[in-house]
Amino acid sequence: MRGSIIKRSKDSWSVILNLGRDPSTGKRKQQWVTVKGPKKAAEKRLAELQHQLDTGGYIKSDKVTLGSFLDRWLQDYAWPNLSAETAQAYDIMARKHLIPALGNIPLQQLTPARVQAYYTQKLTSGRRDGKGGLSPRTVHHHHELLHVVLESAVKWQLVQRNVADSVDALKYRPKEMRTFGQESMLEFLESVRATEYYPVFYTALFTGMRRSELLALRWSDLDLDLGVISINRSLHHLEDKSFVFQPPKTPKSRSQVPLSPSTSIMLRQHRDSQRAARLLIDHPVTENDLVFCQVDGRPLLPHSVSQAWRRLVRQAGFPGIRLHDARHTHATLMLERGQLEDNKRTSRPHQRGHDAGPLRPRESWSTTSRRSRLR
Repeated sequence: MRGSIIKRSKDSWSVILNLGRDPSTGKRKQQWVTVKGPKKAAEKRLAELQHQLDTGGYIKSDKVTLGSFLDRWLQDYAWPNLSAETAQAYDIMARKHLIPALGNIPLQQLTPARVQAYYTQKLTSGRRDGKGGLSPRTVHHHHELLHVVLESAVKWQLVQRNVADSVDALKYRPKEMRTFGQESMLEFLESVRATEYYPVFYTALFTGMRRSELLALRWSDLDLDLGVISINRSLHHLEDKSFVFQPPKTPKSRSQVPLSPSTSIMLRQHRDSQRAARLLIDHPVTENDLVFCQVDGRPLLPHSVSQAWRRLVRQAGFPGIRLHDARHTHATLMLERGQLEDNKRTSRPHQRGHDAGPLRPRESWSTTSRRSRLR
């Protein structure tokens, strides 16, 4: 008999898995697992354990360390299910911090006190260069990762509870979000017009697209006659220097984004410039080529794009506005546009000129519009 079930109390069962005999002593080996719930839950758990034993995937839960489980979680869950960028961030956090500090502790022996002590140590001396502690925000990310990993351990029935639930999550003050106003946005774009990043920054501000979505765009994703961008994938640059194209961050991110007439004009000019540059290296532009790329067609490095943004906004006199804040800028200007449109409906026509009102990002622009404030 390979396993059995014993009732311990109401809605509590002991699942006994027979592991054969120890070759050195001849004694029978067993694994006892407690299951809460009806008898069917215990029967299901016994069947799962027997299947793991048959396929070689069984590991005694009392032998599983946090480090070995983190390795397994990253391989079996994070990389297959999360974006490459997120999985890589979790992988780095686990291998450089959590596993060296807590990896040798068996999952069933991990305590809230030990986790709390880990957070305290990281706050005071957690930097790998030995120059002090990590920020509360970074340690909070460690807590979030540890919590979701241990939640998986509970679901996989390796532990009975998530000890991170009993640890106080570190509080931190989120970075203040800063956005451009309409005039400051135009001023910034004018200041970067002569740089190679002008087309991608322009498109970011006028569509609200994510950096990963922008850098994955192909010319086949654009219909400049209709004024539409189709978001079909995202680009991620991994620690091993490889590039990975994946579906967008969420199913809702797979969408079509309308372009303003001025953005369509700018992208046409950008394509013409790209074609001219490629002629010099005998590398014609095709529909499958990236819209924003290096001269030879290779992808732009996402980190380099963000670094250029930080440098250029600082030079333009707008320090502290992040590239990600371009999304918030877009949303804010759209909201303001809606409010101004409401006001416009209640005002007399002769009070507003032909070009009155703000520059209009990411909305359903009329493609027959003949004028634009930004060329």
